[in-house]
Amino acid sequence: MHVPDGFINAPTSAVAGVVAAGAIAVSLRGARRELDERTAPLAGLVAAFIFAVQMLNFPVAAGTSGHLLGGALAAILVGPFTGVLCVSVVLLMQGILFADGGLTALGVNITVMACVTTVVAYAVFRGLLKVLPGGRRSVTAASFVAALLSVPSAALAFTLIYWIGGTTDVPIGKVATAMVGVHVLIGIGEAVITALTVGAVIAVRPDLVYGARGLRQKLQLRIDGELVDAPAAAPEPAPAEPVAARTSHRAVWLSGLAASLVLAGFVSFYASANPDGLEKVAADKGIDEKVEDHAAADSPLADYGVKDVDNVRLSGGLAGVIGVGVTVVAGTGVFWAVRRRHGSDTSPTSVENV
Repeated sequence: MHVPDGFINAPTSAVAGVVAAGAIAVSLRGARRELDERTAPLAGLVAAFIFAVQMLNFPVAAGTSGHLLGGALAAILVGPFTGVLCVSVVLLMQGILFADGGLTALGVNITVMACVTTVVAYAVFRGLLKVLPGGRRSVTAASFVAALLSVPSAALAFTLIYWIGGTTDVPIGKVATAMVGVHVLIGIGEAVITALTVGAVIAVRPDLVYGARGLRQKLQLRIDGELVDAPAAAPEPAPAEPVAARTSHRAVWLSGLAASLVLAGFVSFYASANPDGLEKVAADKGIDEKVEDHAAADSPLADYGVKDVDNVRLSGGLAGVIGVGVTVVAGTGVFWAVRRRHGSDTSPTSVENV
């Protein structure tokens, strides 16, 4: 759903840029409360994983493909504020290095793909956890529904922005119907990927899943043939993190990085070549009549290929590996900086003595 230059006029793009900048500023502040020594590098990995999976377009219907947006996945794994930053880092890397998503439309893309998906997904996710029974299965099920709804929500957000500042005269009703229709189908793929990923992490290290923090499976006792909730036990002091847990965290990080490299460097070659949902709707409805060439079209990595490497498979694979590497370094650097800023804000010299 990367919006290119030329779809939205300059004034609307500028306003979207201001909205995106404000959202990032708020997210930077909120992320300080979400990140700690363990989750800062995990957030960088989540950004790299989203970059890798976005290269894997999957077929939807009628010559259309879709790809992960990632807002729901990021929000559930590392928190909604950090999630906005994760997807924003991905969009920035894609726009600058790979000519994917217009640079003048960067504010639109961050607003639609990072902010809307994350906010909608996390709101749905938390709402479902309040009514579902506590447990890992509920987290996975809530992740599925949240991700499913986040994609058509993003499609509606784009439609609203197009209605305000679209550069072509296409009836908004036709745009909305086409965008929501195809993105509901894409949302199913998003939901499957999100639920599988969250389920895999929560099975190994549930403490690393932000959305599952504080979740406890209620202990029930069978009395006279009926299940009743057991009395709540007194809280115990949290023990120091054992060496085994730290090792497991490192193993999770390395496994995630390896999976991202394999997906971007090898599996991406088999991705669907069909246009994604927005591209298909734009071509069918005439939204793309005034599309502009990307400012980074001459980038050595434009269109997810390495310039002057003639072998298509090798070119695409190298571009994917470079993209994962750059994204994980940039993302981890950002999140470590945010975490250190939080640590300095709460240092003993900045806190009043009680």
